[in-house]
Amino acid sequence: MRPMSFGQGGPQSQWDPWTPQSQQPWNSGADQTPDWAALAEASEARHKRRRLFFIGGGALATVAIGTAVAMAVVSANGDGGQAGNQTSQLPATADIPSESTGPAPSFAPTSAPPPLDPKDFVSSAKKDTAPLSPEILFPGTQLTMGDTVYKKGPTADTKSCASAARQTLPKVLDANDCTRMLRVTYTKDGMAVTVGVAVFDTEAQAAKAKTQADDKSIVKSLNGGGVKAFCESAVCRTTTNSYGRYAYFTIAGFTDGKDVTTKDTEVFQTGDDLAEFTFRQIRRRGEAQASAAAAEG
Repeated sequence: MRPMSFGQGGPQSQWDPWTPQSQQPWNSGADQTPDWAALAEASEARHKRRRLFFIGGGALATVAIGTAVAMAVVSANGDGGQAGNQTSQLPATADIPSESTGPAPSFAPTSAPPPLDPKDFVSSAKKDTAPLSPEILFPGTQLTMGDTVYKKGPTADTKSCASAARQTLPKVLDANDCTRMLRVTYTKDGMAVTVGVAVFDTEAQAAKAKTQADDKSIVKSLNGGGVKAFCESAVCRTTTNSYGRYAYFTIAGFTDGKDVTTKDTEVFQTGDDLAEFTFRQIRRRGEAQASAAAAEG
């Protein structure tokens, strides 16, 4: 086979004006003038490829930026991912530093005095200075306790406490220096009850008298003014209690001389009502004096 000569037949390298060291095609003839039309077409094709590259590259860049933004949004608002747990990792309100840079303001303590205790005013003769009498302690002509109305009878007031008591009570009153005995009687439906209020100088004396009193420590029933004598020889029901510097006693029974038994609940209720009312009156006495002292102070 005849060897090929340069420029005749066989493959030839395609010349690209933009590729370094590529061989420029020349006509095999005598005419060595470049093919300017071919060069122009090649240049135009190269410009088109560059424009397409820039347009495509810009689109890819836009897609890449959009993808990055989307991924950032997903990271911040993920459903159950790390971002979803970030809110639970925030410090509690108490852990967040305060914006205050100075010390907390301090306030001077109030100088208001504590409220006065009403019982203090009925626990000592030095404070319990309000007027006192059977009419003050047991006012009016009748007493209503719940649905029950008691009619007020005779009253008595003496500084000889023992003379208004019976059996073991006179000794108890004298031993604790009783200074005064106030009595009042109330009646209802054939029943009568006498309340005796023994006055002492101190709460301790009244409390001791209450402790020393026994089942035979009896206040004398008070009759007169239409109230028949009662509880002089019959069995009657008695109570003993104290509040402040006052010890108070009740004796309740029938005005016809009949003995009181455990079945006579109305008699028991009569004695309890008058004991409760006496306690309330002594307490109110203390409240009134405490209010007056607070107003003056």
